[in-house]
Amino acid sequence: MSRTCAMTGKKPTAGNNRPFSMKATKRVFRPNLFVKKMFNPLTGKVEKMKLSAKAIRTLKKWAKKAEAQKAKK
Repeated sequence: MSRTCAMTGKKPTAGNNRPFSMKATKRVFRPNLFVKKMFNPLTGKVEKMKLSAKAIRTLKKWAKKAEAQKAKK
C-alpha cells in the first residue's frame, strides 16, 4: 500500500533540510496517515482505509453536521 490518503489524495512530497549553515540536503515530507475502518454505504461493508488526520477531522465534522440536521427535523 502506498503512503497516500484515500480521501484527500495527500502523498509524500520532497523538500530540503535547512540547518543554520543553510546547506540544503534532501528530505521527504510524509502525510500524517492512519489506517481506519470505515463503513462504505455503497457496498454495505466495513473497509480499511488510509486517511490523513485532516480527512478524519473533516469526516467527524460532517458526522456532527448530519446529526444536527437530523435533530432539527
